Amino acid sequence: MQFKDIAGQRDVINRLTEIIDSGRVSHAQMVLGSTAEGALQLALAYLQYLGCTNRQHYEGGELRADSCGECPHCKKMAQLMHPDLHFVFPTAATSSVSGSFWSGDFMKEFREFLLERNARGTVEEWYSYLGIENKQGMIRESDAAHIVSDLGLKSYEGGWKMMVIWMAEKMNTAAANELLKTLEEPSPGTILMLVCESDERMLSTIRSRVQTIKVKSEGLKANGEADAAFAGLLVEWLRLLFKLKMKELAAQVDKMAALNREQQKQFLTYALGVMRDCFLHGAAGLPVEIGSGDQKFDTMFPTMVTMNNIELIEKALDEAIMAVERNANAKIALMQLSFNMSKALKKR
Repeated sequence: MQFKDIAGQRDVINRLTEIIDSGRVSHAQMVLGSTAEGALQLALAYLQYLGCTNRQHYEGGELRADSCGECPHCKKMAQLMHPDLHFVFPTAATSSVSGSFWSGDFMKEFREFLLERNARGTVEEWYSYLGIENKQGMIRESDAAHIVSDLGLKSYEGGWKMMVIWMAEKMNTAAANELLKTLEEPSPGTILMLVCESDERMLSTIRSRVQTIKVKSEGLKANGEADAAFAGLLVEWLRLLFKLKMKELAAQVDKMAALNREQQKQFLTYALGVMRDCFLHGAAGLPVEIGSGDQKFDTMFPTMVTMNNIELIEKALDEAIMAVERNANAKIALMQLSFNMSKALKKR
């Protein structure tokens, strides 16, 4: 992966190549942003440039520098076959891999997935690729143990030992704690690249030990179609929260529970964002779009989210997200959420 292959991000890229050229490379970095907007691409291009033996520098162009794409390091990186390049990513048991496993048991599939999608495939697409749409992918303690052992070995080619942790927010607590010592006391010539879409779900002790590279949004909606579908589902649900007619509400909950677990999390996260936008609309006059198609409802609903109930609403949605992550019964979790949300909205 070369920097020229990444859409946008020119200011970020130029700053990174300048830092590498100056020799001020941090051993632990986090690329924060959407994979669909190039976060993983940026991490891979960074590592390719880092080890390139014939870096190219330009005058007057959008990019100040890039890897050559032709040296042995670049060719191996382009195929994701460099012996010093390691990956860890979220997985779950499949029909062919179960019991005690780690990311390395899925490396062939992951490499194919990245190459087919040019390192822009989303985590939902990865789960679908593995056939685990209804399971919660996770980075486990076994993954962290392999990170520690892999980075403790000598470099095969005498250069950097590179570890990419994709969707690092999927690390469970045991894995995160296992990784802390490596972040604090890395072996020489080691670089860890955490690629993360939401650092809020990572331990603060991890966040404080990495240098963050923020991927700029280029005005693209990585999940635009999903958000449009979620908008309709959300509005249907919100309307029923005021009526609380059990038969209709139960049917709506069934519709929400029919989403796979990753989609349920996306929907709940989307709902949480809309609730916060509604609160900011009332508190600071910021614009909010409900997307119901009913101007009266779009005008009325934001006034229902106030200082008196925003914390209750956030708590209810956060608890539902946690329940989904823990593989709780979706219908029970979503019905309980409905009751909690109905109660909170009436406290405006």
